[in-house]
Amino acid sequence: MPLFPSSHAARRAVGAAAMAVAGVLGVAACGGQIAANTPASNGNNFVSGNGTSSYFKAGSRLAAPAVSGSTLSGARLSLSSYRGKVVVINFWGSWCAPCRSEAPTLAVLSEQYQSKGVRFVGVDIRDSPASARAFVQNFGISYPSLNDPADEIALAFRHTVPPAAIPSTLVIDRNGQIAGRVIGQTSYSSLGNILAKVTAGG
Repeated sequence: MPLFPSSHAARRAVGAAAMAVAGVLGVAACGGQIAANTPASNGNNFVSGNGTSSYFKAGSRLAAPAVSGSTLSGARLSLSSYRGKVVVINFWGSWCAPCRSEAPTLAVLSEQYQSKGVRFVGVDIRDSPASARAFVQNFGISYPSLNDPADEIALAFRHTVPPAAIPSTLVIDRNGQIAGRVIGQTSYSSLGNILAKVTAGG
């Protein structure tokens, strides 16, 4: 998705593109394609992305939904509690090979940007709590992850900038608006570039 200037027409364009991609996620989630990527299925129906990143300029951003839920540790977490901070939301599953590949990068970036007021939150999609907790421990991930076995949190973004694949990563600015997205496996440079702009006030 290209960068959009600050205008009413640009806002409509972002919304239209988001709705189009939302259809992909809706079909994938409701049709069982994401769920089908388990060790038993060999990931035959896995909906993946290619790591494409997008940055949305201030004035053309859509508000993130006020999602909340239980974390893998059983605590209650609400996205609204992070208002005033930059938030990275990563949608993942322990059954997802690209999620395993990007996990070390996310762990490093979460530590590096913590002092800049950035908070990371995972959303664990269609997973067993035991497998998810093992994933978090194996990769040394210190930030919390919401348990989303039925895709309810992921689908809450369908009218904004949806996570169109697993993995997907969203960056939310200090005003609670979505400032960036990576579809598919993120890299240090792609996510780091978005975070550098957003933490600088861009």
